[in-house]
Amino acid sequence: MQNRVVQLEEGKDNGITVVRTGQYKAFPTKLLLLLGFFLAFAITVFIISVSTIKYTGFQSVVTTVTSSFVPCRDDESNGLSKWIQPPAVLMHNMSDEELLWRASFWPRRKEYPFKRVPKIAFMFLTKGPLPLASLWERFLKGHNGLYSVYLHPHPSFTAKFPANSVFHRRQILSQVAEWGRMSMCDAEKRLLANALLDINNEWFVLVSESCIPLYNFTTIYSYISRSKHSFMGAFDDPGPYGRGRYNGNMEPEVPLTKWRKGSQWFEINRDLAATIVKDTLYYPKFKEFCRPACYVDEHYFPTMLTIEKPAVLANRSITWVDWSRGGPHPATFGRSDITEKFFGRIFDGRNCTYNGRNTSMCYLFARKFAPSALEPLLHIAPKILGF
Repeated sequence: MQNRVVQLEEGKDNGITVVRTGQYKAFPTKLLLLLGFFLAFAITVFIISVSTIKYTGFQSVVTTVTSSFVPCRDDESNGLSKWIQPPAVLMHNMSDEELLWRASFWPRRKEYPFKRVPKIAFMFLTKGPLPLASLWERFLKGHNGLYSVYLHPHPSFTAKFPANSVFHRRQILSQVAEWGRMSMCDAEKRLLANALLDINNEWFVLVSESCIPLYNFTTIYSYISRSKHSFMGAFDDPGPYGRGRYNGNMEPEVPLTKWRKGSQWFEINRDLAATIVKDTLYYPKFKEFCRPACYVDEHYFPTMLTIEKPAVLANRSITWVDWSRGGPHPATFGRSDITEKFFGRIFDGRNCTYNGRNTSMCYLFARKFAPSALEPLLHIAPKILGF
């Protein structure tokens, strides 16, 4: 026994592993063979089981768990950004009732708890294409973050603009708008409601496909943002085309003394836009009792705002039109009309009041311009319009 211990220690010192043979008997060959078969069978079953689970049950379980997992942390959707980010896609699936209800939410506090840059929302109420789009592109170029664009064409029309265009994917869900009928006011409210979903839109300008800007963007932005009033015509016309269109069934909500008339093309601030969108009191009266020859788009908004917010209205439009040729529609101007003398008539045509002071700068936009006017407008714009 002592000899064996000495031999083992000597082997350890020499780095040699000592194997003591003869102490254990070798396994029988049949037992080893049986063990091998069992091991091979177990490995085969394991591989089959893993493959089955991977492509059936386990995969669906993993997918379910992954898709329903919510991290335990403050997500941006639960913060302020949820309420201040404008919609990424304008083509929502809300009905008009849902849209107007959603757009009726607005802050009651004047201060904003974030850095807000107020924007002008240009709302294009059109029949279809925008033949003067390239002029508007030039007008808006370089002023990202200070404006938004919304298109309401005939529902059968789909606007197609390149990805770098200011009009790209700016079309909203639209419906047919008939001149002189409530569907026209519905279209305008639809534009306002979509624009109100962007909390940074502070001023709302309604234009058509035949409108053009008369000054560069900086001038127009300054004029609108510094104004103490919103620019909507709301005058009392005692004649047959004013009070003569009034229906006594509109009382008591709409008294004759508050009946007003104004241009369809307006600029209003966010408070007035929200007032229009949330209205359910005056709308039924106008829809039922103001039908041609009562043209509701000339009376609904001016009358309602005269009742609700009279002190805010400048009682004039900032969109120039020419009614001198007579008829139910203003004059349309084409290629041959676009001259410096023509614009001189617009700029020097009248005086008006701005923030309590007289001024000759009364119009910021003009209409109606035919598609043929585009080329000469682009040519004359740098010199006459400033862009």
